[in-house]
Amino acid sequence: MPRQLHDEHHRSERIGWLRATVLGANDGIVSIASLIVGVAAADASRSEALTAGSAGLVAGALSMAVGEYVSVSSQRDTELADIAAERRELTTDPASELLELTSIYERRGLDHALAAEVAKQLTEHDALGAHARDELGITATAAARPLQAAGSSAASFLVGGGLPLIAAIAASGDARPWVVSIVAVICLALLGVMGARLGGASKRTAAVRIAVLGALALGASAAIGAAVGTVV
Repeated sequence: MPRQLHDEHHRSERIGWLRATVLGANDGIVSIASLIVGVAAADASRSEALTAGSAGLVAGALSMAVGEYVSVSSQRDTELADIAAERRELTTDPASELLELTSIYERRGLDHALAAEVAKQLTEHDALGAHARDELGITATAAARPLQAAGSSAASFLVGGGLPLIAAIAASGDARPWVVSIVAVICLALLGVMGARLGGASKRTAAVRIAVLGALALGASAAIGAAVGTVV
C-alpha cells in the first residue's frame, strides 16, 4: 500500500503578492509620515499638512500601482519571450533540446543514464514545461503577475499611508510631528513582524531594521523641512 503524502505549505507561493504588499505598505507609511512631518517642520498650518498628506496618499498609491504594473509586465514579457523561443527550438531541433535537458540533470548530480531517462520521460510528458522550469527557472508559483502586483501595492500603500494621516488628523499643534513619527515607527515595526512571519524570517531583525530605517527617513524629512521653512 503506497504511503499517503503529507501536506506541505511553502512560503515561496506567497512571494509575488507578499513582496508587493510589504513594499507598498512600507512605502506608504514612510512616504506619507515623512511628508507630513517635513511639511509640519516648515511651520505649515494643519490644513496645509493634511492637504499635502492626502494628496501624497492618492498620488503615491497610483504611482505604486503604475510602477509595479510596468515593472512586473516587463518581467512577464521577458518570460513569455523566453518560453516562445524554447517552443521554437523544441519544434526545430528537439534532439539538441533533449541533450540540453540531460546535461542540466547531470549537473544537478544524476549520472548520465538516469539523467537521459529523466529528460526523455519529462520531454514526453511536457517538454515545454520541463525546459521552462529546469532551464529558464520559470514556474507557475514564481511567474510574474502584473495585475496582482499592482493591486497589492496600491492597496497596501493606501492602508499604510492612511495610518500616519489618521494620526495627523487626530493630533494637534506642536505634538503633531511627534505623534505622526511615533505612530509611523510603531506601524513599521509591526509591518516588519508581519512580513517576517509570513516569510518565515526573524521577526526581531525585521522589526528593528525597518523601524530604524524609517526613523532615519523621518528625521531627514524633518530636518529638510525645517531648513527649507527657515530659508523660505
